[in-house]
Amino acid sequence: MRSLLFLLCCLWPGLALALEATTEPCHAEVPCPLGTWSYHVLEPDGWDGKTALPVLLHFHGWKRQGSVVVKHPRVAGATRQRGVLLLAPNGEGRTWDFWTAQTDDVAFAAAVIEDAATRYPIDRSRLFVSGYSYGSAMAWRYVCERGEWVAALLAISGTLRQSETCATAPQEIRHVHGTSDTVMDFPFGPEGETTWPVKLWRDRLDCTEPGVSRGDWSVTEPLSFQRTSWEDCAEGKVMLDVHSRGHFIPRGWIARQLDELLGLPPSYP
Repeated sequence: MRSLLFLLCCLWPGLALALEATTEPCHAEVPCPLGTWSYHVLEPDGWDGKTALPVLLHFHGWKRQGSVVVKHPRVAGATRQRGVLLLAPNGEGRTWDFWTAQTDDVAFAAAVIEDAATRYPIDRSRLFVSGYSYGSAMAWRYVCERGEWVAALLAISGTLRQSETCATAPQEIRHVHGTSDTVMDFPFGPEGETTWPVKLWRDRLDCTEPGVSRGDWSVTEPLSFQRTSWEDCAEGKVMLDVHSRGHFIPRGWIARQLDELLGLPPSYP
C-alpha cells in the first residue's frame, strides 16, 4: 500500500496534499475534498459499517458532476440495493480529458480510490469502473491505463477509438450502446458490423473466436438488448449489449450487470 501511494503521489502531485484532508466528513452531495479536486461517495443501504464493500467508480457525463451520480436512480439506485460503495469523481471543468494517455484524470481517479480506502473498508478484488457518455470514454481510458486493478468495466454510450493501444485491461468488459445514438455515435464497423464497439477489447484480450449471440433480453419494457459475448478469450471476457435507441443510461442495465458480477439473483430496480 505504501509503495502504491508513493507512486500515485509521483504521478499526481495533488495526492500528497489531498491525503492531508482525508478526515473531513463527506457523504452523498457533500463532496470529499482531494487537493483542488473532489469526489462524491455513497454507501449502500443497510451497510453494517464494517463489512468490506465492492466499489463502483462511475464517471459522470459532460457538464455534469458527481452530485448527479449519487442521486441518479439508474446508478445510485443500483449500488444502494446491492451492497456496493459508489464513488463519483468530479471532472475538472465538468468534463474529462480522455483523448490521450497523457491525462491527469487517470491519476486523479486512482487517488479517489485510495482516499476512499482511508474512509471505508473496500474489497479491491471487486472494483468495477463505469461511466456514461464522456464518462464512459473516461472509464475506457482509466482501464486502458490502470485496468490491472479492475474486475470489470461497465461502459454506457461512449468509447475510445478502436485503434487505441491499451497498456492494461480489466478482467471483464461490459459495454452497452444504442445504434441510434447521435451524441457519442454508435461505432459501426465495416459493412455496418454492430460488434465493432468492443473491437479494441476483443483484440486486447485475444478473443480469437467469433462472438456468441446470447439472444435478446430486457429489464423493462419496451427496451430490449441484443447481447453478444466473447467468453473464451485468452485474458478475460467481453460482453456487448446493443439496443436500437439513442443516448441515455438504460433503466436497470447497471443493476443487472452488478447482479451478474456479484452472483446475485437478477432483480429490478
